[in-house]
Amino acid sequence: MKRVALSLLFMLASLATASAPAIAQNAPIALNGPLRGYYAYGRLQGMTTGDAATESMVATTIPMGPYMVTPSVDRGGGAPITGVVVGRSFSFHGNRTTKVPALIIPVKIVIPSGGGGGTFDPSVADSSCLGGKVPLTVAQNSPLFNNAPFTMNGASVGTTQYIDAFQRAEFWQNFSVTGDRYHVTLNPITTLSEQTFNVPNNEGEDATLNGCNIAIIDFATWDSFVQNTLIPFATAHGGGTTTFPFFLLYNVVLANPLVFGTTDNCCILGYHNAFLPGGNIQTYGVSDFDSTNGFTGTKDISPMSHEIGEWMNDPLGNNPTPAWGGIGQVSGCQDNFETGDPLSGTLFPSVVLSGFTYHPQEQAFFSWFYGGSSLGSGGKFSNNGTFGGDAKACPPGGTN
Repeated sequence: MKRVALSLLFMLASLATASAPAIAQNAPIALNGPLRGYYAYGRLQGMTTGDAATESMVATTIPMGPYMVTPSVDRGGGAPITGVVVGRSFSFHGNRTTKVPALIIPVKIVIPSGGGGGTFDPSVADSSCLGGKVPLTVAQNSPLFNNAPFTMNGASVGTTQYIDAFQRAEFWQNFSVTGDRYHVTLNPITTLSEQTFNVPNNEGEDATLNGCNIAIIDFATWDSFVQNTLIPFATAHGGGTTTFPFFLLYNVVLANPLVFGTTDNCCILGYHNAFLPGGNIQTYGVSDFDSTNGFTGTKDISPMSHEIGEWMNDPLGNNPTPAWGGIGQVSGCQDNFETGDPLSGTLFPSVVLSGFTYHPQEQAFFSWFYGGSSLGSGGKFSNNGTFGGDAKACPPGGTN
C-alpha cells in the first residue's frame, strides 16, 4: 500500500489496533484478522536538513548529525545525498555518546456514545487482553527505554536500548572500532501525567478484533490535538524542542480520514512527525501498544519500535533516498529513509525484561537504502539478516 498525502506535513498509509475493555453503547464494528498494519510519517516543511543541522548546533532542537552519501551504481549513482540523523554523525569515530531527553505521555481515548462510548486507557490494567497488566507499565519496562544485551547478525552490539543497538548494528563497520563509545539513547526518560482526548462526534468509533476492543479515530483530528494541546502540555512540563515527546496509545488505531461506520482508510499503528512551533523544530512520535495480536507480524511494542527507530534515522521525515518499494508496507515507490517501512510486519527475536516477553520490529539498515558494501553487522542489510542485499530499483518494484 502506498502512503497518501494527509496535509503539507504528512504522507500516510497504515494499520494499527487495540484497547482496553470498552463500554460499548452501540455494537462495535467487528474486524476479521489477521490484518496488515501500516505506519505513517510527516515531512518537515519550511526548513532544509542543512538548516536543521545548524539549528541543532545551537541547541534549539534535538541533537542531529549530518551525513553525505553517494548511492551505489545499482541504486542509481549520481550526485551525493545529504540528510541528518539523531545524534552525532555516524561518519566520525570516537566518544560520541548522545543522550536525548524523552517524555512518555500516555493518552486516554474516550469515544463518544454515538461511536460506541468506549474508553481506551493505557494506565488501567487489562485483564481481557494483557493478562491483567497495565499497558503503560509494560511499555515503560520495555527494551525501548531500558538496557538489554543485543546480538545482531552475529555481532554483540552492546547492552543498551533496542533502537540504540539497532543503530550501532546499522553502522557497525564504523562503530565497532570505537568499542562501546558510540551511543544514542533516550535519557533521561520522564513519564508525564496521563492526558485525555475526548474524541468529537463522528470522529471515532469502537471495534473488536480477536476478542479485544479497539478504537478507530480520525487521523487529522487526532494530530491537531497533538500539536495544539499535547505538545504545549509537554512543553509546559519539562518538554520543548530539545526533547522527544512520545505519545502512547493503547489498542487505538487511526484512519485517514475516518469514514464513520466503516473501516475505510483504516488503519495507522503509529507515526512520527516534525513541525515548527515558534520557529524551532519539534519532533515527536505517536504509537499504539497492541495487545490484540490481530495484525500480521505485530505484537506489543513492535509499533513503538518502528516509530522510534524511524525518528532516530529520519527525524524530519525527509532524508532522501533513491526510490525503493514493492516490499514491506510499500507496494509502490517511496524515497525517504524510513527504516521500519520495508520490514513492517517482520519481528526481531523476542526480548525478555521484567518478566514480559517483548517483540520489537526488525528494521532496514542505511546500506539497504543507499547500496554499496554493507556498513552493518555481519555484512547484512537489516538487523536480523532478513535483507542480504540492498533495495531494488523502483519502478519496477522488487523484493530482496
